[in-house]
Amino acid sequence: MTIEIDRRQMMALGTFGLGALSVPASASLINAKGFTHGVASGEPSQNSVLLWTRFVGSEDSKLIAEIADNAEFTAAKIAGEIEATAERDFTAKIVVEGLNPNQWYFFRFIGPDGSKSMTGRTRTLPQGPTQKFNIGVVGCSNMPFGYFNAYAHAAQNADLDLIIHTGDYLYEYPVGTYPSKEQTLAGRVIDPKHEMVQLADYRLRYAAYRSDPDLQRIHQVLPMIPSWDDHEFANDAYKDGAENHDPSEGDWALRKRVAERVYREWMPVQDMEFGSPRWREYQIGDLATLFFTESRIGGRDKPLDLAAAIKGQSDVTAALSTFRDDVWQDPSHSMLGKVQEMWLADRFGKSKASGTKWQVWSQQCVMGELILPQDAKNWVPDDAPPIAQARVAVGALAAKIGLPINFDSWDGYPQARARSLTAAQQAEADLIVLSGDSHNAWAFDLETQDGAAGVEFAGHSVSSPGFEAYTKGVNPDVVAQAVTETNSQLQWADTQHRGYMTVALTPDKAVSTWHFLDSIRKKSIAMVGSKSQTVLRGANQLQA
Repeated sequence: MTIEIDRRQMMALGTFGLGALSVPASASLINAKGFTHGVASGEPSQNSVLLWTRFVGSEDSKLIAEIADNAEFTAAKIAGEIEATAERDFTAKIVVEGLNPNQWYFFRFIGPDGSKSMTGRTRTLPQGPTQKFNIGVVGCSNMPFGYFNAYAHAAQNADLDLIIHTGDYLYEYPVGTYPSKEQTLAGRVIDPKHEMVQLADYRLRYAAYRSDPDLQRIHQVLPMIPSWDDHEFANDAYKDGAENHDPSEGDWALRKRVAERVYREWMPVQDMEFGSPRWREYQIGDLATLFFTESRIGGRDKPLDLAAAIKGQSDVTAALSTFRDDVWQDPSHSMLGKVQEMWLADRFGKSKASGTKWQVWSQQCVMGELILPQDAKNWVPDDAPPIAQARVAVGALAAKIGLPINFDSWDGYPQARARSLTAAQQAEADLIVLSGDSHNAWAFDLETQDGAAGVEFAGHSVSSPGFEAYTKGVNPDVVAQAVTETNSQLQWADTQHRGYMTVALTPDKAVSTWHFLDSIRKKSIAMVGSKSQTVLRGANQLQA
């Protein structure tokens, strides 16, 4: 059973070091000293949790980590000493062990000069019989597009026990690219101005994002289990390259190393040697096993390119048919890589055999099948960029023979998808897939040729634009209805709102709720509504 925290203690967090959150952008932090970017926690277990902070001194500094069961730190325990070093961009982290299961804790760091960080709140995971657990799901947060109001709303959601970040925590592009200068919201400043490629670039970009008060706040009050997607490296990344990596920018393998290093410096995750297995699992008592896989830089093959397949072909329909039957259905074309795929299948079985009620798989890309409605040809305005018009034209033609919209998602890896869903079926798993990446909200019944395999709750973005950016002037409800009617597995969609998702787990059912923000162009947590979808344990399909 989840332990309810004293609301007075929750409110007390608002008075602990919150003044530091008013810093608007990284430029004002370049020469800052002391605790500069708040605190964070992550990777909880039943008896441990990882704590993070950043402290800039004139030299490497020793910090003391304190933890207590109350915000006043009465009877606080020293969790340990850690160093904030220039070698690690002055970030510091410590794994605190010997904690009690299913308990909220408060933590802080003390600098060598006696200064204190803001106070953070975290918790351990339940052990044994568990009646409820609530997860917040966020992803795709592009700072210049708008305010991180979704983080702000989630941070004050007193029902949440944990935050999952599905990736695209930040974006690599130079200023004025994505978003364009016209789309950029005034005051949402990022460094460096050019694309992040080198070590210093990635560090500056993380510093810029982590200066945001709402991002700091969600890290301050809830433990987070994050996963990277592609933009933590470069757009449409895969094991041997990325769409947004040019050879003139250097060696891709080196860029991957740099990106992963800085990710591990700035995020509340444990350090690992480059190339170590990046998949992991967490146990929520007997209620759920959370599986986290990596589908970008470890084992993923290069996404297929439909435009290249039909380029120069006199008979486009024949070329598309050949592509569909041969290239697209290649069983060797992998999203996870063989080793990770086998690990996941094995863990599905072990989780179910242990009596765990839900098998929850958090990963990056949308898994459900999506083909483009034929009506989409009328959605893109005449003044849209030529590339957008071309993609819709090709997508509509491809849809006629059953080819999907997006080959960067699981739709581009149909045999790999079928293998993982079949593994879930063979384990008799109660599978819930959590996804990000697409910037829109989706609820799917996942199927194989043998029937129901599970459900997918795909989250919309914190601030990155979705379908609505390419269908201006078209009623979003019309778009969502057409997409849903065209795709049999898709049970519901929202293609216009930004926000976040919550997933409430109980022994008998799981309820996903998508929370819709009123705006990201002004600082506000006002909502315009929500939508919930339910799956009953044993059904493996959404409740009608």
